[in-house]
Amino acid sequence: MSETVPTTPSLPPLPAPSAQAERLIECGVPEVAGLAPAAFRAFAARADTLAGGGGALLAVHPDLAPASALAPLLRRDGKPGFVVTDMTDVDLFGPLDPGTLPEAPLYLVTGLDRGDHLADWSPAEALPALTARHRTPLLLTEGIHWVLQQPRALERNHCFMTIGSRLRKADGTLDSRTPALWISNGTGRDGRERRDAPKVGWCWWGNRHTWLGFASATGREAPAA
Repeated sequence: MSETVPTTPSLPPLPAPSAQAERLIECGVPEVAGLAPAAFRAFAARADTLAGGGGALLAVHPDLAPASALAPLLRRDGKPGFVVTDMTDVDLFGPLDPGTLPEAPLYLVTGLDRGDHLADWSPAEALPALTARHRTPLLLTEGIHWVLQQPRALERNHCFMTIGSRLRKADGTLDSRTPALWISNGTGRDGRERRDAPKVGWCWWGNRHTWLGFASATGREAPAA
């Protein structure tokens, strides 16, 4: 398929890392991660001084703050986020390329893009296109962090997949499910009470969806103490 120029609608810049840290503290993420709020503030203070700190996303390592614990912290129209009922193994979806993830409890994700220009591509088609542009697909937990900080990153008809997270089976092959973030219609097992709530779900590796882009970044870094 032919890749077009990215057309993601412009979002306001992400807050400074220090403001993002306060948001995570307010949401209870330090308790989820088993870290003190002071650790978030100290990391953010270092990140604020970086020349490239502007526009970077503050993320917690998925081993400390898994998707199942982060998803309920999301809010849309007052409704909490949730993981679909047939994805009980959501936390087993780890980094497709572990070498791209800093070995630190907190890190920055730079150059976020929702990947609207890749809507109606399959994950199998989108991954090589992102790689060719020297971009790294977001992890599911990073996608959740993004929406925690910037709820407008998730909107109807413009949601996104996070194919940086994959489940590797016992025989070494990859599970054909790929995680995504979208907005519930309140149908089926979601329940009508969850209509318009943020939703963590999955799609097949070879399927296309007109309303799902592929979120990616330029890189990840962890400012040294």
